[in-house]
Amino acid sequence: MNKVITISREFGSGGREVGFRLAEKLGIPFYDKEIISLAAEDTNIAEDVFRAHDEVIGQKERIDHDYVSVNPFSPLYEVPVSDQVFFAQSQMIRKLAWAGPCVIIGRCSDIILEDALHVFVCASMKKRVERMQRLEPDETAKKLEARMREVDRKRRDYYQYYSGNEWGNPRNYHLCLNSGKLGVEGCVDMILECIKMQER
Repeated sequence: MNKVITISREFGSGGREVGFRLAEKLGIPFYDKEIISLAAEDTNIAEDVFRAHDEVIGQKERIDHDYVSVNPFSPLYEVPVSDQVFFAQSQMIRKLAWAGPCVIIGRCSDIILEDALHVFVCASMKKRVERMQRLEPDETAKKLEARMREVDRKRRDYYQYYSGNEWGNPRNYHLCLNSGKLGVEGCVDMILECIKMQER
């Protein structure tokens, strides 16, 4: 297996778990939040700054979904922190992919790594709430659903801002999987089958 696999996911769909189990079965590295620490080590940006801007567009850069570009030759030009974080993470993602096969979660990795196998994991809101309630039994379904919609909105905005593409659009991925229908293991098995087909 000589492919890098990128996994984009709706919040609560189990996409991270799919990626982790896939990496275990393939015997290759798995990267999610680890990218933050690695990118922070590689730059002069503090790790807490990375965490604060991870998959988030700064409020000053987002105005009612209209994005303002600044002339880079203007004396007022300054690279926003969220852009610095994105570029630093992008460089780290490329380094990890260059080092060998791995599974990378989110962070526009499907746009950064064109030659990788791109997967999107989704599920119905009902299934996602049920899954999250197993992980957070003290939280109400209403609050979990509100959090899911907010996280998904941020991921969608982030993806569109840096890629110009529509997050979750099947045309942007090799494989779109519904974990609510297939289960986590079913998703892993489907990705493994897809890898086998590509290697024939």
